[in-house]
Amino acid sequence: MEFAEKLSVTVTPAMARLIRQKVEDGSFGSASEVIRAALRAFQREEEEHAERLAAIRAKIKASIEDTRPAVPLDHAIAQVRERIAQLAYDSDDDGPS
Repeated sequence: MEFAEKLSVTVTPAMARLIRQKVEDGSFGSASEVIRAALRAFQREEEEHAERLAAIRAKIKASIEDTRPAVPLDHAIAQVRERIAQLAYDSDDDGPS
């Protein structure tokens, strides 16, 4: 177990009520346990956020480094419209006769 350092923190009245409630309802043994659990959750959230940012950065880097030619937006939209029309046409052919 790591060495524990005693800190003094100030919380809002609502936070203090929540901490006391969690101790009183038996969810935690002490206010310190509530705070430690909250800090562990915060740490996990921060790590997940960092992982999401790293994934986004990797996708951006891959996109920037992609050597395929760019497709003009109007051309891409036209391709999507053609594909939707083809799917609609195909589904009409598969319908009941």
